[in-house]
Amino acid sequence: MATARPVVSIYKSDAPSEKSGSAPMPHVLTTALRPDLVRYVHTCVSKNKRQAYAVYAKAGYETAAESWGTGRAVARIPRVPGGGTHRAGQAAFGNMCRGGGMFCPTKTWRRWHRRVNVTQKRHAVVSALAASSLPPLVIARGHRIGEVSELPLVVSDGAESCQKTKQAIELLKSLGCEEELKKVADSKKVRSGKGKMRNRRYVMRRGPLVVYNEDSGIVRAMRNIPGVETAAVDSLNLLTVAPGGNFGRFIIWTEGAFKKLNEIYGSSKGGSAKKGYRLPRAMMGNADVARIINSDEVQSVLKPKLEPAKKFGRKKNPLKNKMVMARLNPGILPKKLARKSAGESGTKESELVQTKKKARLAASKTHNKEHKSGDATFYKTLMKAFETKAAPKEEAAEDKESNDKRAMNENPISTTGL
Repeated sequence: MATARPVVSIYKSDAPSEKSGSAPMPHVLTTALRPDLVRYVHTCVSKNKRQAYAVYAKAGYETAAESWGTGRAVARIPRVPGGGTHRAGQAAFGNMCRGGGMFCPTKTWRRWHRRVNVTQKRHAVVSALAASSLPPLVIARGHRIGEVSELPLVVSDGAESCQKTKQAIELLKSLGCEEELKKVADSKKVRSGKGKMRNRRYVMRRGPLVVYNEDSGIVRAMRNIPGVETAAVDSLNLLTVAPGGNFGRFIIWTEGAFKKLNEIYGSSKGGSAKKGYRLPRAMMGNADVARIINSDEVQSVLKPKLEPAKKFGRKKNPLKNKMVMARLNPGILPKKLARKSAGESGTKESELVQTKKKARLAASKTHNKEHKSGDATFYKTLMKAFETKAAPKEEAAEDKESNDKRAMNENPISTTGL
């Protein structure tokens, strides 16, 4: 974190509103944040306190059941022997049977625990400590730090010699933790599930974590305050630094513990009290990716931008695709909708169509009465047309017949001679 403050204020334990000095920011509180690593390590480490459980190995099989075989019109599942009770003749052993054994019964030799690399665990703790010094992450985790002067919050070593719980509560309230303590106390409720019957009846939120260098009574004084936990700086555990796998816990440091962080964890170049350990380096020194890409150094060595291949849209038939038709003919959709509504009774369009139809029929009837009565009907007019065309043929036939008769009268001998 390049924006970390160079020094941190140290507040007096007997007068927390006053500062007793300052201390340089440890390297461990400026390391990169790795929420993925914290979540993975927390998931694995939290499995290491589980106890084995399994069903009884002979459950469902403690009866001398045998199959009745075929020929009795019943299933071939093993059945309980005997008579005189409802149990006799009942199916047994199968996982589908009442009182039978379970499918794939649980065993105590399941792989309950998980081994995690030591360096991974150390990286996760370091990342969680760095997140605890960022107010946005601490607030996002749900802690109420509106009255806290600054983060990380460091108190002089006089707090380690606190003997009474009353003194510890006054110290925390004077440091600005009163709202946080009230939130924890109000969050106490009965656990959901069967855990309420197993000596873990109540649950509540986590409060501040007090990290000390030497226990001169601070653990005894803090242990009865709801939500407040204590931890030695030499043995920080991820389960307390990042409960639930979410980093950003509100941590209160004593002066000795805060100054000892550099000695324990060192820097990215080494100097750690843990053998062979170095703080993880950030993947990027400058997180402004846009600035890096647009810099002259990067742009000068890049290839020119490739023009994408020209793409043509798929041709669609407007007669089958109504949206394409709507683009070609913007009024087609309202027209189709009106045409559809015209066939549905009760719509305005249907009423308009019926009105026009009635007017058209009335006008036709009136016209027929005026102009097509008597011989002026369509059929009679049509037949007259045929009659006028047939008259010349009949006259020609009659003329021919009369000419033949006249010829016969003039020449009767020639006719008889034949």
